[in-house]
Amino acid sequence: MYSENELSRMFGLSRQTVRHAISVLETDHVLERVQGSGTYIRKDLYIENPARQNRIGVIMTYLDNYIFPKTIQTIENVLFKEGYPVQIAFTNNLVNRERTVLEDILEKDEVTGLIVEATKSALPNLNLAYYQELQKRRIPVLFINSFYPALGAPHVSMNDIQAGKVAARHLIEKGHKEIAGIFKLDDGQGHLRYRGFMEALNEAGLVCDESHILWIDTEDVKNFIKLQEKIKDRLEGCTGLVSYNDEVTFALTKVLPRLDIRIPDDLSVVSIDDSELAVLGSIKITSIPYPMELLGEKAAHNLLEMIKNPRFDGNYEFDVTVTQRDSVRNLK
Repeated sequence: MYSENELSRMFGLSRQTVRHAISVLETDHVLERVQGSGTYIRKDLYIENPARQNRIGVIMTYLDNYIFPKTIQTIENVLFKEGYPVQIAFTNNLVNRERTVLEDILEKDEVTGLIVEATKSALPNLNLAYYQELQKRRIPVLFINSFYPALGAPHVSMNDIQAGKVAARHLIEKGHKEIAGIFKLDDGQGHLRYRGFMEALNEAGLVCDESHILWIDTEDVKNFIKLQEKIKDRLEGCTGLVSYNDEVTFALTKVLPRLDIRIPDDLSVVSIDDSELAVLGSIKITSIPYPMELLGEKAAHNLLEMIKNPRFDGNYEFDVTVTQRDSVRNLK
């Protein structure tokens, strides 16, 4: 790199301004200062694989999930219009599968940016080194829905704390005081929604008995009927329930009749996502909408901005509302 004096003369700037600019570029890992030798442009910045061709990678957990197809389609539509071909892979929410996908992406080195739905984001993840390698290569990574806090990478999601809080508040406003909750243990969104749920109860002066909280994981959702006795135990004495999402709620509606529990007569339910599953049953479920298309659009645009400007803050969280239906009984 040119010396400070040379850069000052070239651009008509003070040495102080030049020194600050060099410092910023060092922080961004564009320049590298070698003691006693000088300042150099990092070699890995200008060795770029021509095969990338503005290709964007998208890593999702599932293809057939009830809400993600619309999000994926919106992401693909936005990027295609901007001239970016999309490469999509699925992890099935398996850490080993995520590792295989990341290894393939790093080996081929064909993407200029990556949109990721984190795999089991609430658990320790051994794949962080692969994401750190992407960051080292200056390939922007943007997470959707949930994220890995240790990476410090931006995310686009609904405000999950607010979602849990609004769901609980809706039940409280209808006169419910004994409120249970079902949340996902292996998903960061589950922890945030639980936090909002607890905050709403605390603000209302209600004490949540921990015995009324049911923590489930990805495998439990697939075999919900096996949790029948545990569900019965957790719901004992409760008139209201905040459910992690519509997929869980739909599975729950198959179990509750076995326990002689009726919605909303015996149990009022507020769910999250407001998907097609919320209106499939005979009782239409009150639910908090997940912004499927808007989230995909925002994620795509923010990643493009991150590619153009490495300093762009790609974080964004959508506020939430409630779609009221028939699953909440007014006790007032």
